[in-house]
Amino acid sequence: MGMTMTEKLLAAHAGLPAVKAGDLIEAKLDLVLGNDVTTPVAVGVFEEAGFDRVFDKDKIAIVLDHYTPCKDIKSAELCKIARDFARRHHITHFYDVGRVGIEHALLPEQGIVAPGDLIIGADSHTCTYGALGAFSTGVGSTDMAAGMASGLNWFKVPAAIQVVLKGHLRPFVSGKDIILHLIGRIGVDGALYRSLEFTGEGVHDLSMDDRFTIANMAIEAGGKNGIFPVDEKTIEYVTGRVHRPWTVYEADPDAVYERVVEIDLDTLEPTVALPHLPSNTKTVREVAGLPIDQVVIGSCTNGRISDMRIAASILKGRKVAEGVRCIVIPATQQVYMDCITEGLTQIFIDAGCAVSTPTCGPCLGGHMGCMCAGERAVTTTNRNFVGRMGHVRSEVILASPAVAAASAVKGCVAAPDAL
Repeated sequence: MGMTMTEKLLAAHAGLPAVKAGDLIEAKLDLVLGNDVTTPVAVGVFEEAGFDRVFDKDKIAIVLDHYTPCKDIKSAELCKIARDFARRHHITHFYDVGRVGIEHALLPEQGIVAPGDLIIGADSHTCTYGALGAFSTGVGSTDMAAGMASGLNWFKVPAAIQVVLKGHLRPFVSGKDIILHLIGRIGVDGALYRSLEFTGEGVHDLSMDDRFTIANMAIEAGGKNGIFPVDEKTIEYVTGRVHRPWTVYEADPDAVYERVVEIDLDTLEPTVALPHLPSNTKTVREVAGLPIDQVVIGSCTNGRISDMRIAASILKGRKVAEGVRCIVIPATQQVYMDCITEGLTQIFIDAGCAVSTPTCGPCLGGHMGCMCAGERAVTTTNRNFVGRMGHVRSEVILASPAVAAASAVKGCVAAPDAL
């Protein structure tokens, strides 16, 4: 019986010739990740357990991104715990204010994650790195502590859902529209503890940034991980970034999938997720005209340079609608610099946007854009649960950067081609 891409990768890291869905394995880790919210908890567990050293200072990443620059005393205290731990153990991949970025955009950009890696992170959107052909998944802070100490973790091998992408993307349709469409079809628990494995001719039509966006939101369908095959675009992306050996794993022709879902890119339209679930999806034309108060363009889902470019191309020569706040958050310092050198920052400011230093900020209702009761936002973030971006009576609509920028100009949910 053949193995899926995920099964092959897990088997290799467990030192086994083969695994199958449902097997319990102990596997070696290539990277353990934490942030300013989750690392302090992991540090407490690590120290209470009596550990005094990490398994490998080069295979741990700590990124202070959620409430930074620190919004209050409590966030400053959490950052200090993480900062002191990183210094005490000489953590190589430690990122603080000034050289930080949103973790799931930063680590691929810096070449810290690679094809074939097995990665755990104390953040649910750690599944992002599956875009590179890695197995990456979110865990709790206790697992992070154990991983930092031992370099090992237990896994239950997930069953797999094959997502076959056919055709080609239409103008103003992107990876965000694909993943929202998929979640709308299968539901927020449609891939519960499953591996979402993306295949088909349509994969080659996707940029790496599209793939990062799709893998990032695998968790919003309940997925254990999302993973893409390694192709020429993947290799081009990691070349010059990753300076260590990496491995390509491919699914066997007779790999067993629990379910197959086909998506026709030729017919896919710009899509949004209405409150209060990522599965509450509609095409933009179905809900165009819904008034909004705020737009956020950024996050670990859509804060990369391609996202900034498409938003700027729509905002150029236009103004944000009166009564609407538009907040633009480049995901990393490099993206921030690229926005400046390419003139995108001036376009954003001329349009009436606020441009922030890299931070998760408003995505989790942290800072830089929390809403009060009765307000509604269109945002390129990944979750729209009740109270996600502020008051429990505020509303979040998930969208692509193109739709978010067009909505900022129109003052309501709008398609880019409606301007």
